[in-house]
Amino acid sequence: MLRNSNTKRNGRFVRLLLLAGTAISMPAMAQEAQTEAADSDPNVIIVTAQKRSENLQNVPISIQALGTQKLDQLGVASFSDYAQQLPSVTFQALGGTPGTNVVYMRGVASGGDGNHSGALPSVGVYLDEQPVTTIGGNLDVHVYDIARIESLSGPQGTLYGASSEAGTIRIITNKPDTGSFYGSVDGEVNTVNKGGQGYKLEGMINAPISPSAALRIVGWYQRDAGFIDNVAGTRTFCGTATRDAEDNIDGCIRDGISVNNAAFVKKDYNYTDIYGGRAALKVDLDENWTVTPQFMIQETKSHGSYGFDPSVGDLQVQRFFPEFRNDKFWQAALTIEGKVGNWDVTYAGAYLDRKTFQSSDYTDYSEAYDSLYESSGGLSNYFYYQDSLGNTIDPRQKVLGSDHFKKLSQEVRIASPASEPLRFVGGLFYQYQSNIINQDYQIANLGPLVSVNGRPGTLWLTQQKRIDRDYAAFGEFSLDVSPTVTLTAGGRVFHYDNTLVGFFGFGRNPAFIQGADDNPAPNAAGSSRTGVAACFTQSGVRLREAQLAGQANTTLLPPEVAGGPCTNLGEFTADGVKPVKASGTGGTYRFNATWKPNSDILTYATVSRGFRPGGINRRGDFGAYEPDYLTNYEVGFKTTLANGMLRLNGAVYQQDWKNFQFAYLGPNSFTIITNGPNARIRGFDLDASISLDRLSLNVSGAYTDAKIRNNLCAAVDPTFACSGADNSITAPAGTRLPITPQWKMSGTARYTVPMGAAKFYGQLNATYQSAASSDLRVNFAAAQGRLEGFGQVNLALGAEWSTFSIEAFLRNLTDERGQLSRFVQCGACTQRPYIVPTTPRMIGLRAGAKF
Repeated sequence: MLRNSNTKRNGRFVRLLLLAGTAISMPAMAQEAQTEAADSDPNVIIVTAQKRSENLQNVPISIQALGTQKLDQLGVASFSDYAQQLPSVTFQALGGTPGTNVVYMRGVASGGDGNHSGALPSVGVYLDEQPVTTIGGNLDVHVYDIARIESLSGPQGTLYGASSEAGTIRIITNKPDTGSFYGSVDGEVNTVNKGGQGYKLEGMINAPISPSAALRIVGWYQRDAGFIDNVAGTRTFCGTATRDAEDNIDGCIRDGISVNNAAFVKKDYNYTDIYGGRAALKVDLDENWTVTPQFMIQETKSHGSYGFDPSVGDLQVQRFFPEFRNDKFWQAALTIEGKVGNWDVTYAGAYLDRKTFQSSDYTDYSEAYDSLYESSGGLSNYFYYQDSLGNTIDPRQKVLGSDHFKKLSQEVRIASPASEPLRFVGGLFYQYQSNIINQDYQIANLGPLVSVNGRPGTLWLTQQKRIDRDYAAFGEFSLDVSPTVTLTAGGRVFHYDNTLVGFFGFGRNPAFIQGADDNPAPNAAGSSRTGVAACFTQSGVRLREAQLAGQANTTLLPPEVAGGPCTNLGEFTADGVKPVKASGTGGTYRFNATWKPNSDILTYATVSRGFRPGGINRRGDFGAYEPDYLTNYEVGFKTTLANGMLRLNGAVYQQDWKNFQFAYLGPNSFTIITNGPNARIRGFDLDASISLDRLSLNVSGAYTDAKIRNNLCAAVDPTFACSGADNSITAPAGTRLPITPQWKMSGTARYTVPMGAAKFYGQLNATYQSAASSDLRVNFAAAQGRLEGFGQVNLALGAEWSTFSIEAFLRNLTDERGQLSRFVQCGACTQRPYIVPTTPRMIGLRAGAKF
């Protein structure tokens, strides 16, 4: 009944949006305007960051754009490629696997994010007009036939809403063109130092169907070479227990089970296959209305580990189970653009379906806990890791996990004529996201008494369903108070409603009776207060409490999420177990003053606010966490000099981050989210370019000083004093926020020489970022290791003809081991920190043809 009620309510809301679209109007994004501007002046970059087509130099926000030509010149194909060129953007490569990156901007990073049911991202990602922001890692859209990538720094909460708290990244595709038939094909082969070989094939066709309709089809296949080796190794666990004078266990002898990874030893262990396609149909219904449906599908198959263990060797690991990740998504989108009177109207809707499945080696967990409990005899003596006959078994674990993520987004907006002194952009927005989460921690031959009920061999199970709903109304007014001064005020009213239900934890025999002789020992694995012991019975009482109270009927209610044994994360009602809910209503704002004394100079001052919704911990006994808010104070300038040959843009800002959401590995290495202290972030962005006859130069950089203003406590403490027997200071006030370096810079120099019908060129690209902490918690950061600063140099030599191009390139000239992130497999696994490196030196050749 609840599901039907939600479906009807969602349907009514969608119909309301569609009805609103017939009565009001919205802005067309004008692909034609962009193309014409770019053709008439290559130094003009048209962006749509403010839901209008505008010259980048006239947009009073900090924005960096990489256009089609720049993306091609830099060989950009993935998120990590363009993120390295955007100084305000950093990311945490969780395990290094493609599609698991968590994106940060301007230092708004507390670390530990990206969990399957963790906090929503703080940076929004859009594909054209539709949000593709996802929990558990960004959607790594393959970059080919892309018009531009826009990086909008600072809170974009007014026009882009939740998950654009710190900024927004927009990927804008090239649209179908009714003008003519044309296409392109590009290929690449490469080889990686100390690694394997990679290749890539991409193609595009633009086909007019009629004077008012055109179809554009894009396809790609890419193999990224592996460069990390899984080398031979062994693990030996505690066996014989040692005893003190009173015959109590006080240690162990490591003569127990010994295992090796001979079956999985392999060179170039981490390789990736990416393939997919995109199709868009553009139909001009009349002079005012255009309909553009679009469909995209992509599958990424990753193999092996993308982080290496420096204690084993350079670019080497020792893994004992198969490791892989399959990430497949498709999106159907519809954009309707038109006019009602002289007002622009836009409808943008999309449905995204993403499925991931992965296998991970969790041997490090067993190794760490065998050492942690060594004084109690190790895992073999402390935990009940035994088969059905009572024999001690190999304690190594592997994790099989899957997520099924769905997103429905709908936006209807209007825009008044851009030529009027008073302008307005506003609309309505609705978004529905769901994720079915499965995490299966397995130990081979684990006995049924300590397996999750009905799942032999499963030590721990997470089987949950998360739903996030967002509703919003937004608007922004701009008034030209004089020919040179413009004032802007905007706001967004939002309501979020997030729910979580399901199962988490160990197993427990439903017939369990406290203290019975035939049950596992009190310290047995599976004897936690989580798991089946906490599931709801038919009487509404949790199993453990029902048995302790001596209730005769301890029959468990059926699971609310298929695949689980029962439900322990939820709220019992007369109608059954309902999801735990976190909801709230609030608003964000933006105020801006712009002074443009002439066509070449613009200065602005802005105050803006962004937010991120609260949510529920997937470990239900830790409750909910609250929203966090980011307030930005910024002054910036944009200049275009020497008849457009020189462009210099910059911004200085301070951001106040209130009660930021902090994620960490808690009990049983389970991610916990709480609200931490406040933080203050100061910095500046700079972007400069020079375009001469044959030489073009571009340099951009960002400085970020991000610190917490209060103590981070081991336990929740609203006073931040961290007092009490079970509390302590894990990061004192003044500690720098993690992940983001203080300095990040990129620069490109390109020199072109015409020779006959060809243009020969040489290109130098360099990036640099300084060191950063890998974690906010001081002791954990010290154990895990610091992210060292690094620089990278990329070279290219090539030639272009009217219909053909060829290029030889060299990336990472000095074979730098740039550290993108550091991670451990579990909260207690600090004995083996892993480093996710940049790709070693790569040499390659690529060629392309246009027709």
